[in-house]
Amino acid sequence: MRGLAILGVVLIVVGLVALFAGGFSYTKDKDTADLGPVDITITNREHVHVPTALSVGVIVLGVALLVAGRRPRAV
Repeated sequence: MRGLAILGVVLIVVGLVALFAGGFSYTKDKDTADLGPVDITITNREHVHVPTALSVGVIVLGVALLVAGRRPRAV
């Protein structure tokens, strides 16, 4: 497989994962107070939403690169 075809497959997989998952979550720790032996930490859980249009756009771009990578080059 050529480089464009490999990149196309990767983009299709990433787009499908983003489409079905809808986003991802992560935790963010913030130290608020340090009082001697006592350490107070606040943990916030953040969620990032991936728009459906962006996921579909990445899949379409991946298909286009896959098709472009499979075409024989004209000399």
